[in-house]
Amino acid sequence: MEGATIHGDSTMTLGDITFQTASYKLSPAQAAFFKTQTGIHDDEDLKRHILEVQAKAYKAAPYPCIHRFGFLRLNLSNFAVYEHILKLGRERSDAVLLDIGCCFGVDARKAAADGFPAKNIIASDVVEEFLQLSHELFKTTPASYPGSLLPGDIFDPEFLSIATPSVDVFPAPAIDLSSLKSLSPLHGRVSAINAIAFFHLFNEEKQLYIARALAGLLSAQPGSVICGLDNGAVEKGTITNNLSGVEYQGFAHSPESWSSLWDGEVFEKGTVKVETKLAEIPIDDKGHLMTMMMWSVTRL
Repeated sequence: MEGATIHGDSTMTLGDITFQTASYKLSPAQAAFFKTQTGIHDDEDLKRHILEVQAKAYKAAPYPCIHRFGFLRLNLSNFAVYEHILKLGRERSDAVLLDIGCCFGVDARKAAADGFPAKNIIASDVVEEFLQLSHELFKTTPASYPGSLLPGDIFDPEFLSIATPSVDVFPAPAIDLSSLKSLSPLHGRVSAINAIAFFHLFNEEKQLYIARALAGLLSAQPGSVICGLDNGAVEKGTITNNLSGVEYQGFAHSPESWSSLWDGEVFEKGTVKVETKLAEIPIDDKGHLMTMMMWSVTRL
């Protein structure tokens, strides 16, 4: 496959890429999860199934995360805030979990498997084919999986309009997520938002736009949380990264600039708790590292 792809505001040349199954590797936790979810317990059969879905997804949108099997990661369940999110699902009758920029919605499926009510989970991506392939990957149908899969562009105000963060701490009436055609009806209703590997696809201006858009969705009830994992830097600015020989540039916030964006610019200062952590994370089996920032924004 030849050519270039633009993912958000990050540009990269993919060149002549041949899928290499050597990069396919499931951790014990991933293997157990996908075997349980798909009902495919033979390792080679599972690998064949995943490769078939991967090929269809790459044809729909040739993103590096598809080529490098990034869509198989159980990212959210590795966050310290994950148990808190599951607790919100258990204790709030109106709790809604939004998985934004979800690809196949693997984090959403994992949360459902771990007890967050699936009917209260909505996974959204701009690539509609990814959502269709979610059912193929997990061998489900809209009838068998009660979670909602909603395609849409977060920059389209018809899909999600900007709203001032809610100050109403009273629980909102339940809403049928399966009936939604856009995210705007969820203003002030969402208890938890998973935005892992989403913000860093865009430039600084668009990251602020997304933050405002998601803030308008978040419930004012204390403990409501937005979390993510993105490219980070000691000082905010343009960074250059290399993914398996593919070089791209993008914008990265520092912990300080990210905290001030949420606490004081997006939300009224002092009304949220922002936690950030920079870490050097391996991105391949050759020892290449990437500076990433794990973060969460919790309403007080």
